[in-house]
Amino acid sequence: MNITLLIKSFIILIIILAVLMFLLFYLSKKKILKEKPTQEISTKKEPREDLESLKKIVKNKETTSKELQSTLDLILKDYPQIQDFDIYMDILITICIHPNTTTKIVINFNKKLSKLNPKYKSEISNAVTKGLNARG
Repeated sequence: MNITLLIKSFIILIIILAVLMFLLFYLSKKKILKEKPTQEISTKKEPREDLESLKKIVKNKETTSKELQSTLDLILKDYPQIQDFDIYMDILITICIHPNTTTKIVINFNKKLSKLNPKYKSEISNAVTKGLNARG
């Protein structure tokens, strides 16, 4: 009688252990599945602004020097190659006459844009000249 009770107790303990292990693995997999979407959301890049909206920021007379610099950096980062020079010419002239611009901002944007687009170097210089002449 003692042996049968011992065997039954041992079998019940094995069943309980198996159920607990199943729950442990099931819940840990469920937790991992729940965590993955939140990680994907956090690693997704923010939607980039289009060139026209960045141009509007540059054209806004209330844009500060820091905002102007960061917007121009975004333009160079996201749109380094000139597709439509008229848009870039407008941006160049606008930054030259912008009330919150600095010489450093104009020169840096001019140099970086010319370096990224060597075939437009003379057009870029002409646009900067037009902008500076319009400022005076």
